[in-house]
Amino acid sequence: MTLALKIINAVLILFALYMGLKQGWAMLSGKPEMTDMFSKWDIGRTGLMIMGIFTMLGAVLVLFPQTFVWGNFMTAAGILLIMAFHLQDKNLKGVLIELPFFLLSLVIIYLQYPFTKH
Repeated sequence: MTLALKIINAVLILFALYMGLKQGWAMLSGKPEMTDMFSKWDIGRTGLMIMGIFTMLGAVLVLFPQTFVWGNFMTAAGILLIMAFHLQDKNLKGVLIELPFFLLSLVIIYLQYPFTKH
């Protein structure tokens, strides 16, 4: 992989880490916008906290080469779950908001871990 692609992928990973920690913390701490969104899907406080831990764990696992794919998988699975709930509500706007973050995980997996020698 060229140096430019490695740098781009590293920036994408850092962005995914930031977003994962930010959204995971919002879920874990029970921010009103998160509790409102998840409560309409009958996910209570405990479920929201579990989703928050799952989201933050996935974001952190992306940083290590041994858990890179698992972290991206966890992140993508969480986003896909939210997209499925939005589709169940026929909320295409919600799906379109989540779609770039889902694709980000797939692009990061495709570009692979940037700091290993192949």
